[in-house]
Amino acid sequence: MEMINAIGRRKCSVARVYLTEGTGKITINKKDITEYFPSAILQYVVKQPLQHLGVEEKYDIKVNLDGGGFTGQSQALRMAIARALVKINADDKKALKDEGFLTRDSRAVERKKPGQPKARKHFQFSKR
Repeated sequence: MEMINAIGRRKCSVARVYLTEGTGKITINKKDITEYFPSAILQYVVKQPLQHLGVEEKYDIKVNLDGGGFTGQSQALRMAIARALVKINADDKKALKDEGFLTRDSRAVERKKPGQPKARKHFQFSKR
């Protein structure tokens, strides 16, 4: 099997994934997943598509991650892995789509407007 690549995005994060056959090693920005995401919850989020299909020990994953915070990065990575798995086997698409791994979550921070302290908050109005 040749190298499969895919991209995933969430908030301001972009994850580029390169999938090859291997032993289940996940390398993110030249670091191991346990070093890059010390939180067990974030590691679980990243591995969800692999666990759902039962192929955790089958592929080596090399990742370039940039932008955003750790939550957005982990969810962008989950999406990229799911897209790469669909490229390998198109029959898995329905199972991954039903779990919501292939859906782009487009929610992002709303921009701050001028003359206001935040995006929606206004300064207190004083009549006099």
